[in-house]
Amino acid sequence: MANPLKQLAGQTVIYGLSTILARIINFLFVPIYTRLLTPESYGVVTEFMAYIAVLQVVLVLGLETGCFRFANKEGVDPKKVYSSAFVTVFCVSATFLALMIAFASPIASMLGYGGYEACIMYMGGILALDAVTAILFAKLRQENKALKFAIFKTIKIITETAANLVLFLWFPKHVDSARWLLHFIPETPDFSYVIFAIFISCIVCGLLFIPDFMKLSFRLDRKFMRQMLAYSLPLMVAALPGVINDFLDRILFRFFDTNADAWRSSLGLYQAAVKLAVIMNLFIQMFRYAAEPFFFRRAREKDSRQLYASVQEYFTAFCGLVFLGVILYIDIIALILGPQFRSAVGIVPVMLLSYMILGMLFNVSMWYKLSGKTNMAIWITLSGLAVTALVIVVFMPRYSYWAAAFGHLASYIVMFAISSILGAKYYPIPYRWGRLAGIILLMGGMYGLSLLIDNAFFADVVLGQSSAGLISLKLGVHTILILAYMALSWICIRK
Repeated sequence: MANPLKQLAGQTVIYGLSTILARIINFLFVPIYTRLLTPESYGVVTEFMAYIAVLQVVLVLGLETGCFRFANKEGVDPKKVYSSAFVTVFCVSATFLALMIAFASPIASMLGYGGYEACIMYMGGILALDAVTAILFAKLRQENKALKFAIFKTIKIITETAANLVLFLWFPKHVDSARWLLHFIPETPDFSYVIFAIFISCIVCGLLFIPDFMKLSFRLDRKFMRQMLAYSLPLMVAALPGVINDFLDRILFRFFDTNADAWRSSLGLYQAAVKLAVIMNLFIQMFRYAAEPFFFRRAREKDSRQLYASVQEYFTAFCGLVFLGVILYIDIIALILGPQFRSAVGIVPVMLLSYMILGMLFNVSMWYKLSGKTNMAIWITLSGLAVTALVIVVFMPRYSYWAAAFGHLASYIVMFAISSILGAKYYPIPYRWGRLAGIILLMGGMYGLSLLIDNAFFADVVLGQSSAGLISLKLGVHTILILAYMALSWICIRK
């Protein structure tokens, strides 16, 4: 069992290189965005990104996972799988882009962004290019070309970074020498700069795939494609409520926030605080890149289910470490945000725990992908969506972004419970629930202990206002608690 776990860990690291870089750069841009943009403008960026996240799921049609499923079947040519998937997604994406260009003006007016029709077109280009390259990235994962995957992702990230730096830091000082850019963006920095930078990076990523693009046969086997869609579309339909669930709060701020006249500002504050929990989401994303094909490849092995159970334990323990690492150093981490964005930092522990449960949910949800019962995923995610919507509609008018944070937590807990119960019935995996509960309780215990110690000895210690000695002592105590968690969680797993 050790070798497969080491292989999964190794691929997680490689896939994670680009993911880490992307999240770190996004994280590093938070100080720029929260200092050069107003909370309202940052809220608009957040709203656009929510729409992009939801529509990406629709345009890929669930074929990423479908390709893994069919390319691993005996007697099936992987080239036929990926060529058919690529042609299908390309046609759907091209149609979508044409519609976005044709109806850019009415869409912008409907959203209240008249004059920003170009952003609507950029969003269409981002979605079309991302959908097409998603199939090609899936092909790299299937072929275990993790390094090439990471390199392409890294180039895309570097391009977006460079574009952001040019637009936000260079362009405002050199408008006269680069007036041609005014055809694409306004002279004063605003949310459109972020969208345009992403669009440029998607174009570069598409160009990188030209050699891979040319190797495809571009043949669409209609009968075979119907089989793939029969498997993949339920995953898309299931994933759609899941993604909507993740971003519904951003979309509903417009309608339910406490301060109706300044909902974009509330959304900007919320998003800035969520960014501080990005480290947890980072690990989950890099883990998923490696874990999904790994789980499918190991499905036929005799001890595969015991292996899946062990993966869950290690995953949970590491998530606990990430949780404590962020929370116990939050005084320092919060300085990343601009001063006017720090009022929402209190929701960070809630979001970290939410993402942790979401990662655990990914593991326990593999049963319906491995067993082919993908239609069950629809009901699981719909239940989570219903919980999120209920919490937001009832509590956001009174509690604003706090309702959004707890809506995520409640939703993920409900989906985790339902998926675990159904998985035990249809595809039993011997999870050691006592160990998992012990790890979570240990994490919570260390966090609670830190609060007691801080209230007793460091209640008046404030970064920037207290002596360096007291601040160092407080962080030293927190470090000891983290080291204690690491030792005890390791004992819990290995016993």
